[in-house]
Amino acid sequence: MAYDEGLAQRIREHVGAESALTEKRMFGGLSFLVHGNMAVGVIGDELIVRVGPDATDAALARPGARLFDFSGRPMRGWVTVTNSALADDTTLGAWIDHGRDFAAGLPAK
Repeated sequence: MAYDEGLAQRIREHVGAESALTEKRMFGGLSFLVHGNMAVGVIGDELIVRVGPDATDAALARPGARLFDFSGRPMRGWVTVTNSALADDTTLGAWIDHGRDFAAGLPAK
């Protein structure tokens, strides 16, 4: 499965040259990791965000969000955000920051 390079570039532009952030191809898409922990990713034209189990319900209440379900088993703590909900950079940035902040709080791998 290919991923939306334009969305990936918007993520790169938002995070800048953050040294703790790395890119890795995963799930048939592109993932952005903080100290080895996935923060956000792009699969197809959608954004995947690691929000954490405690923030899942609040994240799902936001426009365009649904539970991440890649293998037929929904994953609490992860959401998929439709591309149409990411039209403005402020909204995309808020999702990226949420994922990055959660991943940064995890032990490094």
